[in-house]
Amino acid sequence: MNEPFLQHGGEGEGREIESQQLSRDSVLASIYQLKPAFQRLLRPIVRQMAAAGITANQVTVAAVVLSLAVGASILVRPDSAWPLLLLPVFLFLRMALNAMDGMLAREYGQQSRLGAMLNELGDAISDAALYLPLALVVAFNAHLIVVIVVLALISEMAGLVAVEIGAQRRYDGPMGKSDRAFVFGALALWVGAGGAIGPWLDGILLLTALLLAVTILRRARAALREGG
Repeated sequence: MNEPFLQHGGEGEGREIESQQLSRDSVLASIYQLKPAFQRLLRPIVRQMAAAGITANQVTVAAVVLSLAVGASILVRPDSAWPLLLLPVFLFLRMALNAMDGMLAREYGQQSRLGAMLNELGDAISDAALYLPLALVVAFNAHLIVVIVVLALISEMAGLVAVEIGAQRRYDGPMGKSDRAFVFGALALWVGAGGAIGPWLDGILLLTALLLAVTILRRARAALREGG
């Protein structure tokens, strides 16, 4: 296997590879281009976490458990506003946790095969747990939600399969993990706050699905080009 996959969930050098991949195509770039600045803000917190003995794997597992809890709140109360308003707040927290587990792994010698596995599986589980329950919310088109979640999982699989053919783990956009979080967070905030609902909502979900399809194709093509 390629070295990036062996490190903690791609949140170490794998994320640096991601930034390089994104910078080569600014037109279809991802929100992850903002991550270096975000990491600088988090570094003092990460330093304190490392001093307290908190490990990268503990942060990864905590993010998954919290994702399951937030998703369950939407599942149990799909007709309530507060779980929808909680979602964007947690998605921001999840992004911070994902950054911090990578920084702990990379900067404090905690990179491991287990960490890589936990991170990749954790991302898939968290995405499904957070977004699938939205299919039960009246404002959202259940079929499109399911399609988006399935395409999101395929896009991450496309990024991972690249390693199997001798390429780097692919993070190409335009609809990566952070981009999906932005879309779902913004829509959940709007619906939870009582914003007007119309056909435009289905349009945004359909566009998200189409961009995920583009993401899958771009990751597959880049992997084949590099692996060949």
